[in-house]
Amino acid sequence: MSGIFTAIETSATGLTLQRRKMDVVAKNIANAETTETKSGGPYRRQRVVVSENPENVPFKTHMVHAGAKLARTHANHIGGRLKPSIKETEVSRVDGEVIQDPASDYRLIYDPSHPDANEEGFVRMPDIEIVNEMVDMMAATRAYEANTMAISAAKEMAKNALDI
Repeated sequence: MSGIFTAIETSATGLTLQRRKMDVVAKNIANAETTETKSGGPYRRQRVVVSENPENVPFKTHMVHAGAKLARTHANHIGGRLKPSIKETEVSRVDGEVIQDPASDYRLIYDPSHPDANEEGFVRMPDIEIVNEMVDMMAATRAYEANTMAISAAKEMAKNALDI
């Protein structure tokens, strides 16, 4: 049965990652015309970068640096001895780091009436291609659906195993 729970945990991390990708795509589309940000200059396209746990640190060590600390608990919260769901050296969480795309540049658009136009009448606009963002959105949606189907399949296998 533990393999089924591992499959569910893995797919759940995939769901989290794809949701984060959808959030970034939505932010890129929403800011496709933003010419001035708080940091100055036009909005820069963002993307999600995913990598494995390169340090291969124990889970306990990873949690120390996660920013959350257990202050106290109550003895009746969880009865009995806990069985870990993953190996001590594994971290089954994938966040995906959101970065500004280094290849993202600006487009110069001639619009002398725009308030952010320079002396020559050009405005620096974000280099965001809506079609590419929509393709990324569809890919994230399909991956999200695949992860939900994997969770459903694992649940069905567990149900069938219990029916035997």
